[in-house]
Amino acid sequence: MTLEKQIAKIFKLDGESWMKHTNPWSIWTRFATLPFIILAVWSRIWIGWYCLIPIAILIIWIIINPTLFKKPKSIENWGAKAVLGERYWAERKTVSVPKHHSTPILILTILQTVGGIILMIGLWKLEINLTIIGAITAYMSKMWFLDRMVWIFREMKTNTQQHI
Repeated sequence: MTLEKQIAKIFKLDGESWMKHTNPWSIWTRFATLPFIILAVWSRIWIGWYCLIPIAILIIWIIINPTLFKKPKSIENWGAKAVLGERYWAERKTVSVPKHHSTPILILTILQTVGGIILMIGLWKLEINLTIIGAITAYMSKMWFLDRMVWIFREMKTNTQQHI
């Protein structure tokens, strides 16, 4: 089982729930959560341990969000295609995804991880520059990663007509 498939299980993404996550409300409200997490963690300097309340709420939101919304009427948008590309990628052990995507996705995953680490260090040390650099790196590499997922979706749909 791929790491992505294991992560999908945490978020209860299987079968029809992947389609629910293609809802633009699911995609973009989840994507917009990072600044609120940053603010919640940073708020420890103002509200102390009470910062754990918004942090917990945001973590719960991230977990339930992918299955919270209805299946959309159309998947003809960038975000939905990105989600469905992620589904193909998570299922690559059973559905053959073209190999030319592996290296760019690995690089983008590493960049997301590095951005996340820099962000966490910035939040830990309350260093605004590290926090901003980490957030920008994480967001930009995630957007590029998602764009690659759209590419996978289009390639899988067009070339092989494979469906999960």
